[in-house]
Amino acid sequence: MSELSFDHDFDVKAGDCVRLSDQVRRVTCNNPGPFTFKGTNSYIVGTGKVAIIDPGPEDEDQLAALLDAVRGETVTHVIITHTHRDHSPLSRRLQQATGAKTYAYGPHGSGRAAKAITSGDVTLDAAGDHEFNPDVTVEHGDIVEGDGWALESVFTPGHCSNHMAFALNDEQTLFCGDHVMAWSTSVIAPPDGHMADYFSSLRTLMARDQDRLYLPGHGPAKQNPQRFARAFLAHRQMREKAVLQHIVSGERTIMGVVKKVYAGIDAKLHAAAALSTLAHVEHLIEQNLVRAHGDLSLDTDYEAVG
Repeated sequence: MSELSFDHDFDVKAGDCVRLSDQVRRVTCNNPGPFTFKGTNSYIVGTGKVAIIDPGPEDEDQLAALLDAVRGETVTHVIITHTHRDHSPLSRRLQQATGAKTYAYGPHGSGRAAKAITSGDVTLDAAGDHEFNPDVTVEHGDIVEGDGWALESVFTPGHCSNHMAFALNDEQTLFCGDHVMAWSTSVIAPPDGHMADYFSSLRTLMARDQDRLYLPGHGPAKQNPQRFARAFLAHRQMREKAVLQHIVSGERTIMGVVKKVYAGIDAKLHAAAALSTLAHVEHLIEQNLVRAHGDLSLDTDYEAVG
């Protein structure tokens, strides 16, 4: 089993355009936080006629930084990995400024039939950008081409049902959005996030031997990515086993499980941990290992089957 270790070494100044390779530049938004680390990474692909991947949240400074980074160039494509509000909303103003078409798997929720669920004061899936609708929809295996560059679409649902990674195969680089990040695990929040899909998507990436570098939506790049994806899968499987063990032992609530499984983390992060725990419980229900006494929610009582 591969060991999962995180990299928090990411010295970045918001708004700066940093060249990462012959074909890739990065501009990081000034929206740091517990789920975004130092901020959302936007990527510029190509030279002259370029694509911008994940412009970021509605942020005036980020819009100015991106337009300054491509001054004298033409933005032909705006590409969205997934429709969370720290990734896609700025695409609307960027499109107005450049005339570029938007490309993505589809609008929020399009990868899975789901609706927002309210549990107490928490609305699940509140992070969704429900206004985004791409000009061009892309499916797994589609090639998005520009002037001197091409991106292969790699469907990776789980963190978000419409999550799509994009592979710059010429540089053996995968823009992996929030599916795999070097600095932290990815929150899987039902109803749009789905643990079984996340497991399957990790296996999809593990099978892609051609990728040598992951460029994520937050934090630093990751080399040797297949090994890291394998460690993510092992970590999630270990978490799910622990969740099941606590339910078998008689713990009936999500927060009760969280306090035991995540006892070592800051209590301020328990709300996020609860969402991923709920996703694990949903997966256990799908495997007929756990049953719910009510609808899937943070407030429902759960028990082991058998």
